[in-house]
Amino acid sequence: MQDAAPEFFDHRTPCAVLTAEPLDRALDYLAPEGGCWLGAFVEVPLGPRRVLGVVWGTAAGDFPRAKLRAVHRVLDAAPMRAELRDFLTRAADYTMTPLPAMLRLATRVPGLGQGTLTRKLLFRGEEEPARMTEARARVLTAFDAFGDAGLAPGELAQVAGVSVSVVVGLEKAGALIAREAPRDQPYPRLEPMRPGPELTEDQAHAAQALRAGVQAKGYGTTLLKGVTGSGKTEVYLEAVAACLGAGRQALVLLPEIALTSEFWRPAARRWCCCRKSP
Repeated sequence: MQDAAPEFFDHRTPCAVLTAEPLDRALDYLAPEGGCWLGAFVEVPLGPRRVLGVVWGTAAGDFPRAKLRAVHRVLDAAPMRAELRDFLTRAADYTMTPLPAMLRLATRVPGLGQGTLTRKLLFRGEEEPARMTEARARVLTAFDAFGDAGLAPGELAQVAGVSVSVVVGLEKAGALIAREAPRDQPYPRLEPMRPGPELTEDQAHAAQALRAGVQAKGYGTTLLKGVTGSGKTEVYLEAVAACLGAGRQALVLLPEIALTSEFWRPAARRWCCCRKSP
């Protein structure tokens, strides 16, 4: 039985690094100055190139130590947890997929090796526009509905149903303030106890049945039948809110990615975004 890999590899200690390159195994490298943790995202030399990889475990030791190259650097990212490494290994075995290909799926994050990427987000300013129009009012109303969340100009224009030029005008007037913020924003804090919209009698009956199923803590399947726009999403959100309110998790599956924004809008109204400006 192979010994468990150490949690930390000291400077110049051999360690195995799995890359997303089409290779048949992890490669041995020497830990960089300052060492590296098991699961750390690293940049390593591979031929004339530098590629990204993950410290996967103890070095195989079948290559002369004197010829081992050192890890170039450790990325400023949280190490990959043991649970995810184990899942990728089991998924690769089950699906007969090369492990590097599984790692590629798990690390296809834009800018992973480039540090923190930023983008322009708009936040509510203290100034009120000297000239208020219906379009400007819709922008400010839509923005306030998202609490203190930062929104990209295009996102704000889409939510408010106006052109980007209206948003730009509010920014010039000081009603909105532009700031550089991390591209990957934290998820908003949900408030499952926040009252939702008033449901019809049929909707309330269906929501109660779903909440009862959540409280039973057992397996169950429920089909909601209704035409488009009949409020099925709001009913589903009642069950999700009950689940979150009980300290549990909920996984919502959408039939197609194009529905994401349509689903998120009622969810945002129901729970409100509570992100604070940086």
